[in-house]
Amino acid sequence: MKDILHPLCLAIAGTGFLILVRDLGKSRRDRALVALAFTYCFSALSYAVSLTSVWVRVDGVFGVPNIVVPIAQGCVILVLALQATVLAYWSKPLGEARRRSRLLLCAAAAVIATMSVLFALLTPATTRPTDFSLYYAHDPVFQAYVLLYFGTYSAAEIYLARSCWKYARTATNRSIAFSLRLVTVGAVVTLGYSGIRIAGIIGAEAGFSVSRWNDFAWACGDIGATLTQIGYLIPTVARRTNTARDWATAHIRYRRLGQLWHALDQADPGITLRRPARQRQDVLRGRSALFPLLRRRVEIRQGQKLMRRYLDPTARERAETRRRAEGLTGAELAAAVTADQIHAALVRHAADEPADTPAEYADAELSLPTTQDELLHLQRVALYFTPPTSTSESRDAAESRGTTSGARS
Repeated sequence: MKDILHPLCLAIAGTGFLILVRDLGKSRRDRALVALAFTYCFSALSYAVSLTSVWVRVDGVFGVPNIVVPIAQGCVILVLALQATVLAYWSKPLGEARRRSRLLLCAAAAVIATMSVLFALLTPATTRPTDFSLYYAHDPVFQAYVLLYFGTYSAAEIYLARSCWKYARTATNRSIAFSLRLVTVGAVVTLGYSGIRIAGIIGAEAGFSVSRWNDFAWACGDIGATLTQIGYLIPTVARRTNTARDWATAHIRYRRLGQLWHALDQADPGITLRRPARQRQDVLRGRSALFPLLRRRVEIRQGQKLMRRYLDPTARERAETRRRAEGLTGAELAAAVTADQIHAALVRHAADEPADTPAEYADAELSLPTTQDELLHLQRVALYFTPPTSTSESRDAAESRGTTSGARS
């Protein structure tokens, strides 16, 4: 059972560490992030050395049978202390969190040192990668070792379960609340692992055996620890997902505004203070499109102002009649009519035919209180916008105006 579940747990812990270590260079002062990253690091190490093949090799390197036991379990003690440290930084003032962190790490160091001394007093003769705890259950020194390790383990998991459940009830962020509840469940499940190991020591003295529960103990430990690791990782993954979504959304919006911006830029290149880089290059390099998107918004609005003198009132009336017949109302109607007005203005601009009495844009009185609202509106305008197809369209429009309302002189 151990060699089935440990690789999965190792993969999850290793993935968690790789996800978090990327942020350490940018947020070294975030002590909670540092503690959480090392939580996954030591957890992955404990799983890695506990694999049977690795266990045998490590024993061979050090020449001490079962030396992996204090190494792996020492890592687990550090994991428990670091998990509690993360909670302290998440829930306590900075000064108090620092004091609690130092206390937890000192306590972990003391437990690990005592475990090392007790292990050194043992005389293990053979490598036991799967049933070490059961094989030495009758040894008084090992009994003390087990009671110290699993007693600390159980107390830490109970504290973790209680604290996470408490904080989950007050968390306003849904992903954080869910993750804390998942950590609680994981901590409770792991108590089955420590309970069976302690029962094995008691059974050695009381005359009963828990050997048939050995696989179940490994399952409780690995499943519970996996749930705990996933729980701690959920807020980070959620934040990364939101960041990736915002990155993709900015690039999509930037691209959607491309045709409208390009038409206005061709009409008057002065609206663009700096030539934009190719979007494909920015995407391949992972660059954000947020600033270019905001700049494009400003440039489109500037282009609209420059086209203002070419807005024909008749063109607006025709556009409103046609778009209302399509069933458009409200903001959609304003966006569609504005798009048609820009199209008609570009045609008149190409023919150098300013309007005698320029109209207003249909979206001039539209309420757009935030930048986000304006960007969404421009997305709608760009959706309805079609650029002039050729210079012949400009000539046709000029001829039409000449025959219906008289040529300009």
